[in-house]
Amino acid sequence: MSIDVLLVDEDRDVLEIVEAFLEQEDDLEVTSEIDPETALEMALTGSYDVVVSDYKMPQLDGLELCAALRDKGQSLPFLLFSAREPDTVEEAADDAGVTGFVQKGTGTEQYSVLAEKIRAAI
Repeated sequence: MSIDVLLVDEDRDVLEIVEAFLEQEDDLEVTSEIDPETALEMALTGSYDVVVSDYKMPQLDGLELCAALRDKGQSLPFLLFSAREPDTVEEAADDAGVTGFVQKGTGTEQYSVLAEKIRAAI
């Protein structure tokens, strides 16, 4: 059984890289979206198992996106994937209903950590 991931980031290059690494995992199917407002509609109307979102984005940031999903009754797991330090967003992330946080970094280990967090959240 595959896990359907909705990946949201305003940077198309980041989307392509993260999608490529996650799709190397046999059990992950990734749909990418650059516009967080479109991603909100997709998450509300689609059949995704988890949302993975950047934190800082125009229109809606990752916390606002998660809060909007929760306000509309959507309880699917929501992971922030951000360059921010976890302790700088932890309280706000909890308040918004974020399931987990993975910090972006250099190298490829972050993608394995993200894949494991996705699996653990389901």
